[in-house]
Amino acid sequence: MAQYDYDLFVIGAGSGGVRAARLAAMSGAKVAVAEEDRVGGTCVIRGCVPKKFMVYASEYASHFKTAEGYGWSFPEAPRFDWPNFLAEKDREIARLSGIYVTNLQNAGAELAHAKARLVDAHTIELVGKDKTVTADKILIATGGRPWVPKDLPGIEHVITSDEAFHIADLPKRMVIAGGGYIAVEFACIFKGLGVEVTLVHRGPNILRGFDDNVRAHLAEEMTRKGIDVLLGCQHERVEKTASGLVSHLSSGATLESDLVLFALGREPYVEGLGLEAAGVEQKDGAIIVDDYSRTNVKNIWAVGDVTNRINLTPVAIREGAAFAQTEFYDNPTTFDHEMVASAVFSQPAIGSVGLTEAEARQTHGKVDIYLSRFRAMKQTFAGGEERALIKLVVDAESQKLLGCHVVASDGPEIIQMAAIALKMGVTKAQWDSTCAVHPTLAEELVTMREKYAPQDLGPTA
Repeated sequence: MAQYDYDLFVIGAGSGGVRAARLAAMSGAKVAVAEEDRVGGTCVIRGCVPKKFMVYASEYASHFKTAEGYGWSFPEAPRFDWPNFLAEKDREIARLSGIYVTNLQNAGAELAHAKARLVDAHTIELVGKDKTVTADKILIATGGRPWVPKDLPGIEHVITSDEAFHIADLPKRMVIAGGGYIAVEFACIFKGLGVEVTLVHRGPNILRGFDDNVRAHLAEEMTRKGIDVLLGCQHERVEKTASGLVSHLSSGATLESDLVLFALGREPYVEGLGLEAAGVEQKDGAIIVDDYSRTNVKNIWAVGDVTNRINLTPVAIREGAAFAQTEFYDNPTTFDHEMVASAVFSQPAIGSVGLTEAEARQTHGKVDIYLSRFRAMKQTFAGGEERALIKLVVDAESQKLLGCHVVASDGPEIIQMAAIALKMGVTKAQWDSTCAVHPTLAEELVTMREKYAPQDLGPTA
């Protein structure tokens, strides 16, 4: 609109902000984006993408061992070059970040490399640039940041997931605090790269929010691979000594390591945004929004992790796209947050969609459970011990599938297709009518006919 510098100003150039900005700009709107760090956000710069590269790198240790079971031999022991990997990883991240910048520019959006702060509901200060601009509409897409207990003695000696992508030298011993997907993934990554890893988590089991069978199964597999999983305790302080770092735990135990990584969760990144000046309401640090991602201020919206709804990159993208469709294409659109699949790139990996067994029993009453736990064909032939787990949660009355959970190397790939069926409301009979693809691990999904009872499978079945 003429009285403003921009039709839309987006704060944050991560996945959600970039998608919204591009679509809005392509409608003919005048759009600007401010990003205080590198373009691409958490996912591209310090999250999903570099983490997946690290997962790939760490898996080769087990691949080499499996290869020997298939007749391959190595005259010399394979050697991993951490500095070379880091350099290649950084080059690829820079390339991807550049693509994001190019896509914004090609769409016609302006990009400001600066932190943006709200002065009021229509005015934005570009901090350090001695410049303010105005906008008709403002979208906040600043994502999240690692949370650490700032009052913990010795907290200055630990790193977070942000720094984990830039460790100069691989440590020999490492302690990871946390039990969520970030902690679990990094524990598996560094173990695969030859680091002695201890995971410390205050809860009774890892991965709160996932199905209990999945949680127990992965904890067992991680332990089998040599990761020391300590549950029911947490850090009381971290002490720096001449030989390394000492973690003092609430259990009274002490752990000496070369590196301590805290992965205790993430929090919405709202620091210095000026939300109070603009009158934007928050709850527990997150920006409150409605189904259309609108805040309590009529011209300000927020998408992605800063709203703390479902903190996944594809969700932020869909929320950003829905905002653009609604506000710039006269096409009111919301994103359905039900039946969103997720993955944990642990080893073995997890793919999950829908309800856990506990959630299903609470919301639907009686449910039928189908569960299979087995060594995959590839593992069996090579003498491997890794076991897969597949679980279906079915509403007993309607026979609709309420949840599907896969723990296997290809679990995240499998769950994408399963999510389509569950989103469409597939029943167990329809699911079972699908012919199996043989020989695959995924065929187990459509061949489970017998309902599961807890006594059917022991801990090592």
